[in-house]
Amino acid sequence: MESDEIIRAKTLPHMIAELWCGLARPRRRQFVLLIVFMILASLVEMISVGAILPFLSVLTAPEKVFRHSVAQPLIQFLDIDSAQQLLLPIAIGFCAAVILAGGVRLLLLYATTRYSYAVGADLSSEVYRRTLYQPYRIHISRNSSEVINGITGKTAMTIGSVLMPLLTLISSAILLLGILVALFMVDLRIASIACAAFGFIYWLILRLTRQSLQRNSECIARESTQVVKALQEGLGGIRDVLIDGSQEAYCRIFVEADRPIRGAQGHNTFVSASPRYVIETIGIVLVAGLAYSMSLRDGGLATAVPVLGALALGAQRLLPILQQGYSSLTIIRGAEASLSDILVLLNQPLPPHAGKQAGPPVVFQREIHLKDVSFRYAPEGPWVLRHLDLRLERGARIGFVGTTGSGKSTLLDIVMGLLEPTEGMLTVDGQSITAQNQPAWQAHISHVPQSIFLADCSIAENIAFGLSKSEIDYPRVRAAARQAQIADAIDGWEMGYQTIVGERGVRLSGGQRQRIGIARALYKKSAVIIFDEATSALDQETERVVMESIQGLGRDLTILIIAHRLTTLKSCDTIVELSNGDVKCVGTYDQLIKIE
Repeated sequence: MESDEIIRAKTLPHMIAELWCGLARPRRRQFVLLIVFMILASLVEMISVGAILPFLSVLTAPEKVFRHSVAQPLIQFLDIDSAQQLLLPIAIGFCAAVILAGGVRLLLLYATTRYSYAVGADLSSEVYRRTLYQPYRIHISRNSSEVINGITGKTAMTIGSVLMPLLTLISSAILLLGILVALFMVDLRIASIACAAFGFIYWLILRLTRQSLQRNSECIARESTQVVKALQEGLGGIRDVLIDGSQEAYCRIFVEADRPIRGAQGHNTFVSASPRYVIETIGIVLVAGLAYSMSLRDGGLATAVPVLGALALGAQRLLPILQQGYSSLTIIRGAEASLSDILVLLNQPLPPHAGKQAGPPVVFQREIHLKDVSFRYAPEGPWVLRHLDLRLERGARIGFVGTTGSGKSTLLDIVMGLLEPTEGMLTVDGQSITAQNQPAWQAHISHVPQSIFLADCSIAENIAFGLSKSEIDYPRVRAAARQAQIADAIDGWEMGYQTIVGERGVRLSGGQRQRIGIARALYKKSAVIIFDEATSALDQETERVVMESIQGLGRDLTILIIAHRLTTLKSCDTIVELSNGDVKCVGTYDQLIKIE
């Protein structure tokens, strides 16, 4: 996998090429079909521009057209006797060409828009999928605001500021080529001079604004993450914000991040739109000058009008397409840094088991063995655990106690397969747990943290977490609730198991949230349930009731409990006390009380 720095150092064409390589094969085929459609639209534009010449010629010099050799097949086919009779069929043909061109452009807009948003949906889902499959150590090392902004904001920016402008740029280039061919056929010298002048102006503006667009793209990519972070922190901690009266502080943080984005976006919009007015002015002056010079030639206006009309119609089509192409290029330049960030997220590696059904669970009949395990989060960081050697027997109630930072949670993260030991190994019944069989081991495990995450949906959906309504086994939900000693409370609510808990379970008490967490663990029918300080935020009475629920669980379950207070672990078979990453002592509650 390429490093983040290598991806961010790439040029825009390289990044677009990498984005292309990341597209699914059906999307690539659709893109090829879209290019074919663009070429067809270009041919239709050529016909519509070319059709103006015979139409204006019939209006100004019908006899000349009537005698022209090219018109003879049409005259014979329609059985036309006079020059005046040519006006109606040629007018109808010209109108048909214009209507066809407009219809094709409309269809092309529909196709490019649909394609852009379909690819955007693919990108956002792939970024989200790859992010969810990242190891736990990756998740704890970065801010969630960066990932959320990547999946939502920067993916949306990739759609609106990279994919659609890129398709528009390609379409504009193909249409431009078709119109130029038509104009060169009308008057090669004048069309060449006009195209060279307009092209030079756009090139010069691009050169002058390139650095400012790059700076703006970096500002938008950087500050958009800060905006999401300010929103998350302000709304996520709304209770403390209200109590502390810190609304203005969070508003200031938001404004300091949001205002530079708006300024950069406004500057980019001005840069992309401003050349249009210069070019239109030059175009009108050029047409007026051509009209004057051509009127002085032999034949006067009668000869000049058809050519001028064709050139004017071509310019009317050409200038918006030039502006559209230029605007698309500046928009892409303004989103270059966001595209780089999306590619970084798309390059996140997937584990071998991603998208595959979990294999048979690892056999767990006897014990979990932490064999000379040491761990640290970074190669240069301090050791969190040092040479631990612990055996955790199946069916036992084992408590872990120690001061903050002693390594309790890290130890159980290793047991759950969330972290790999830096040294030593984790084995289950003698089988080493590796990245390959990690999902099979995790099928045995349920986790009840200190802060239970509850989705804003029904009690039943929260107990059967991760399943759709149609997949929920309601008898199993009720059985799990009874084991967790919350069934009576749920049955007493008006909506029962369909009661909506509110965001993060705000409508439930602390004890109720913990017992729903226990019911969720039991619904999974795991062999191992880990309680990570699950009762530390509860009052003593609620903690006592929750612990009774835990102790009432069957002996077929292995229960590992982290607690700050030794008294919480009173009923455990074994208690392990940790200190500075080492095992300080192991014993029963009574034995540890005597040591204390």
